[in-house]
Amino acid sequence: MTDESPEPSAPDEPAEESPVSGGRLPYRVDVTDRAADLQAAHAELEDGGSTGTTVTVAGRIMLLRDMGRLAFATLRDSSGAIQLMATAKGTGDYKGLTGLTLGAWISATGEVIRSKKGELSVRVESWQLLAEARRGFGDKWHGITDTDMRYRQRYADLWANEASMATFQARSRIMSLTRRFLEDRGFIEVETPVFHPIPGGALAKPFTTHHNALDLDLYLRIAPELYLKRLVVGGFERVFELARVFRNEGLSTRHNPEFTMLELYQAYADYGDMMELTENLIAHLATEVTGSPAVTYAGREVDLTPPWTRASLTDLVEQHAGVRIDVRMPRDELARIATEHGVEVDDAWGPGKLVLEIYEKTTEAELWGPVFVTDYPKEVSPLARDHRELPETVERFEAIVAGRELANAFSELTDPDEQRRRFEDQARAKAAGDDEAMVVDEDYLRALDYGLPPTGGLGIGMDRLVMLITDTPSIRDVVLFPTLRPESD
Repeated sequence: MTDESPEPSAPDEPAEESPVSGGRLPYRVDVTDRAADLQAAHAELEDGGSTGTTVTVAGRIMLLRDMGRLAFATLRDSSGAIQLMATAKGTGDYKGLTGLTLGAWISATGEVIRSKKGELSVRVESWQLLAEARRGFGDKWHGITDTDMRYRQRYADLWANEASMATFQARSRIMSLTRRFLEDRGFIEVETPVFHPIPGGALAKPFTTHHNALDLDLYLRIAPELYLKRLVVGGFERVFELARVFRNEGLSTRHNPEFTMLELYQAYADYGDMMELTENLIAHLATEVTGSPAVTYAGREVDLTPPWTRASLTDLVEQHAGVRIDVRMPRDELARIATEHGVEVDDAWGPGKLVLEIYEKTTEAELWGPVFVTDYPKEVSPLARDHRELPETVERFEAIVAGRELANAFSELTDPDEQRRRFEDQARAKAAGDDEAMVVDEDYLRALDYGLPPTGGLGIGMDRLVMLITDTPSIRDVVLFPTLRPESD
């Protein structure tokens, strides 16, 4: 470094005055390196060593220690952090640098060195203020601990809590790896409508909106299923969508009204093929992100190595609740068993719905897994194909991991006449007051008239998958901007 303090480099275009330093804020910066890249490139540099390499880095000042004639700062960018070392003699506008508010964006230019205490550093020759931070980022050691603030002000949370940034970077990687995994197996990614003329594809209450020009009520999609199967009819033999879907339901640690669903359909396949695809995809994602198919969630290990356990819904109820149930049992008997196990029975429920409610009340949360829960009642599975062997049952599974549903899949119903009967049953349920029941989709039935080949379908809740792989307890911690109640004054 020289004794003369160099002036900060001039911006490429005129810039606005900075109320902090009286200088001018640049319109752009020529950043040469990111913090993580420098840490990797100079990992072998000895303590007290110099590289002779001059770089320009940029990011936020997150820690700052002024020791009089020497100052140290931590500069963090999206990749990581690196130390800045400044001296009163060798750093331009040293007082301005040491007077910065924590959180300020700056760029800094200087030689890459390693301090005598072993910290890789940029010995700052010149720097520029890029943006002020008029608000703080929480406690310097613990970040932002107010969860409501973290969710409402994610832009602050990402800087104050490094674990939060790491989770969302992992989420992005999981999405990218999922696309690559499926594309490598011949799947094509598509986009289907978010506005639906009628709600369908899942049992859920939709959000309603209105198109003024057409004077038409529309529904935000609760699932892309029926449109994706239309595409299989049209000749896309392997198709998928990472879809934003919307369900008008409550808020909890595992529910957000808008969430991300992977849905895929494969011609000539059944639900057995979907099991293999599911376990292989999820084990692959866990390995790529964490280094192992065995992950830790809530303090317990979950080994996602294939093959996963396969067990019928009724067998699992018998194992965990000590009671044998069957969809062919008299409804009154199933209602009695449900009541004995704490289920509030609705008079409109048939045997299939009662079987499902008993399972969900007694068994699902106990399945640490991973386990494929198979063979669901037909009554609660209007889009799944009849089981080859079990009456009143369909070829459907849910993948349960850590007591939560992670995936749902079918051998898809391909018979248009049977699908019409199922839709009509659903329409009657809706007329009787079931807000989540489906309606008759005439266009989808017309598509089935053209012929849907044997098809396996799969849906995976990507938010819950990210929660599992990153060991995150709440869905709000894996959704950048979760739905929240209005902010109180």
